[in-house]
Amino acid sequence: MRPVHIAARVIGLAANIEVYPENRLMQPASPQPRRGLEAFAFRNFRRYQLARGMAVLGSEAQAVAVAWQVYSITHRAIDLGFTGLALFLPGLIFLLPAGHVADRFDRRKVILICYALQLLATCALFLLAWRDTHSILSIYAVLFVIGMGRAFSSPANSAFIPHLVPEKHFVNAVTWGGAIFQLANITGPALGGLLFTLPLSRFASAARLEGAAIVYLFAIATLIWFLAWVGTLRVRTERLDHRAVSLKVLLAGFEYVRRARILLASFSLDLFVVLLGGAVALMPIFAHEILHQGPRGLGLLRAAPAAGAVTMSLVLARFPLRRRAGRWLFAGVSVFGAATVVFGLSHSLWLSLIALYIVGASDTISVIIRGSLLQLATPPAMRGRVSAVNSLFIGASNELGQFESGLTAQWWGAVRAVVIGGLGALTVAGLWSTVFPELRNVDELTAESLRKRIPQGKEILSDL
Repeated sequence: MRPVHIAARVIGLAANIEVYPENRLMQPASPQPRRGLEAFAFRNFRRYQLARGMAVLGSEAQAVAVAWQVYSITHRAIDLGFTGLALFLPGLIFLLPAGHVADRFDRRKVILICYALQLLATCALFLLAWRDTHSILSIYAVLFVIGMGRAFSSPANSAFIPHLVPEKHFVNAVTWGGAIFQLANITGPALGGLLFTLPLSRFASAARLEGAAIVYLFAIATLIWFLAWVGTLRVRTERLDHRAVSLKVLLAGFEYVRRARILLASFSLDLFVVLLGGAVALMPIFAHEILHQGPRGLGLLRAAPAAGAVTMSLVLARFPLRRRAGRWLFAGVSVFGAATVVFGLSHSLWLSLIALYIVGASDTISVIIRGSLLQLATPPAMRGRVSAVNSLFIGASNELGQFESGLTAQWWGAVRAVVIGGLGALTVAGLWSTVFPELRNVDELTAESLRKRIPQGKEILSDL
């Protein structure tokens, strides 16, 4: 059975539910859900993932349109890098208040407000494309607003997941969340490239509903879908942090991560590996100048890592990592770096797609392990602020990584930039394995096991 069919079936499962008064989580009708599908026995998890999958689908399609639109206007790699910078800067500027908001207010409402802001920004992108505006600064300004919405929604989203399933099923929820996210990543870029080049009727052409404008309309529809579905969730959060705003409260997430070395090692490993090894921002250059493909070829390149990620997520959902999680993490990072080097050297579309498929599959191993470490090793009252710190690292590795890729490609050329980045990722993996043995030696992914690896964990929490 194909992954898309499996995901469709599990999302469509129905279950009678009732609320646990003690932990405010949903109880499935069956006490023994099917192995590998435990998280889908919970109504709120199913609905949230269906909404999130559609939002990611639109976001990825939109990313293809923005990249192709910007590169078509300027034909400069550095301008592709600036798109990533425009998305990253809000995460840096609003990092501290975003984490505090996620810990103090209703996380579902925070998510709804942030996605409503992104909806308005996407409408602005549509108007710019519809009017055939060639102002790069206007596009960057809208991307900054989108980045601001993501800055506040990211920690709230991350801290929201434990409200949807019991702790014992959390790793399964993270795995399936990654699978659905990557399934949307498969179809989103390909769909974006298809919509960008779709031959439309004479009426649509006369109304200038073509190219990027059509893609942005699709993204608007997916955001409306997200808001409608998340608005139906029946979730009650546990007691949140109601302390008055102070510098100590705002910085508590940083302080906890600093003292919890397994989290510091995990976050920084992702930062430097993806910062060096990320090649997403340069895909328009590889598609156009090296592989001689158009927007559809770019869509295939963007979809290949997601296809590998979905495959690995399905495997890990059925056969979860029960022991030696730290060693699996470093193995995945090493394969990621090696496959990035192969992609950079390839002049064949098929070899490039295979290399990117392996990049996505290997990265998924570390994504699942790091996501589980983040939530299971963090006390509930701190999850928003710690997730905000993680969002900073992720934003730096993704959006700032796009800027770094564009800059190095401008200096050295796209091929050298990707190859050197892949070799750098391999170097970081070896170095971190030596410097942070506590991360390398992580065994079971359970809250009890992980919090034992944080010396004086209760004292740290009381200090904060």
